Amino acid sequence: MDVFNTIRTRRTVRDFKPDPVPSEIVHKLLQTARWSPSSSNNQPWHFVAVQDRETIKKLGEIATQGPFIADAPLIIVVVMDGAFRPTLDAGRAIQQMELYAWSEGMGTCFIGFREVDQQRQVKELLDIPQEMELITTLPFGYRAEKPKGQGVPRKPLSEIAHSERFGNGYDGG
Repeated sequence: MDVFNTIRTRRTVRDFKPDPVPSEIVHKLLQTARWSPSSSNNQPWHFVAVQDRETIKKLGEIATQGPFIADAPLIIVVVMDGAFRPTLDAGRAIQQMELYAWSEGMGTCFIGFREVDQQRQVKELLDIPQEMELITTLPFGYRAEKPKGQGVPRKPLSEIAHSERFGNGYDGG
């Protein structure tokens, strides 16, 4: 799948087949994250790949905003260590993993832990130092259903794109 089509068709996935994710795909997911750009090239990230069913089940119990992660065959936890712009740098790595996963017939849906107690529980479960910033958990797996594709409405480009200055309509030229 070409990059443009991958970006155009990628959708959030919350329902996964039980099939395990091959180790070479896990490795490539982590590589795509590692290759992401970061502020001043600090690379302040850590990625915890979790495939143990019991640990994944416990993460699903902690994730009140996304208990479906308990059914994913792989979870990658994104942690930042002293990042100047943690959400920006993490977001770039997350997006690259999402796009690579999609191109391999997989999907994901990032799950945050808003409550301090939830973050503490995840960090304790995975031995993540408490001073590090837990950004998200990404459940990965092969998509259980065929994606809906173009069904997600998007604002017209004319409403969000500008030419040279804000307010000047972009003509798509």
